[in-house]
Amino acid sequence: MIWKLLALPPLPEEALRGLLGSLDDRIDITVPARRDRAALLEALPEADIVVGDWSGMLALDAEAVRHAPRLAFLQQPSVGVDGHDLDALAKAGVPVANTAGVNADAVAEWCLAAALALLRHLASSDREMRAGGWPQFTVQRRELAGARVGVVGFGPVGASCARKFGALGCQVSYWSRTAKQESYGAAYLDLDSLTASSDVLVLAVPLTDETRGMFDAVRLSRMPAGAVLVNAARGGIVDQDALIASLESGHLSGAALDVYDSEPPGADDPLRSCTNVLLSPHAAGATPQATGRLLQAVLDNLAAAVGGRPVANVVNGVTPAIRRR
Repeated sequence: MIWKLLALPPLPEEALRGLLGSLDDRIDITVPARRDRAALLEALPEADIVVGDWSGMLALDAEAVRHAPRLAFLQQPSVGVDGHDLDALAKAGVPVANTAGVNADAVAEWCLAAALALLRHLASSDREMRAGGWPQFTVQRRELAGARVGVVGFGPVGASCARKFGALGCQVSYWSRTAKQESYGAAYLDLDSLTASSDVLVLAVPLTDETRGMFDAVRLSRMPAGAVLVNAARGGIVDQDALIASLESGHLSGAALDVYDSEPPGADDPLRSCTNVLLSPHAAGATPQATGRLLQAVLDNLAAAVGGRPVANVVNGVTPAIRRR
């Protein structure tokens, strides 16, 4: 029997067919007539499988789920599942799978590079030299070796960060909802203790109701004076106004951001004028190697779904066995 697959990633239809068309002749690939909500709702009633939109524009909320009576499986081609109503999908019996771990090393490498760039003032030194300056001794450059590094969240990205920072001689600690059996030498601390004792604080935790706004003005004020913040998680985890205030006051010496409340940030977003913020366009995990692993994970799960095998990385608690409606 033919499975109707609705592909939502923001790519040309020809590209989507080229990427997903290698599966088998049991899958019929369709795309929405337009990239808007009305077209999504029009396309959903015939869909057996949805490959999600990593941009979040065409997410499946509760209303969209009601428009998808045949939906048997949602494969999100990213680690984050922001925007999808996981509870509504679970109530409808639809497993939602992500691609956990495919970009962990790529994101952890970015976190390491960002921390080094902040501590050694690489971006500001480059700017000053291009303007004719010679900032050899005008800023205090610090070594990463020996620094106290705190990792918030200990999934694949957090674990990779612990390994990489630890290998460079950092004192690594971490927080997650539960202590991990394998922590790669990192010590478990409660969140407030971790925040108060980290020269470099790396955020690698999913955005949930529990973590939204987790780093507000109060928590940021508990970070050591002169510390730096590295956010490769989601913009909503940090109160942006509080972060800017902490940077402008000098309490934090720098921040590196790969994620934002609104992506891309507006032209008048105050972050764009903060000279002690390193800005990155949500590209920490965007490497050819990570993209290849992501595509393979998606293809493997789609093949499992139509082949009667359990899918991997289900995130909403539904059985990984896919059943047609």
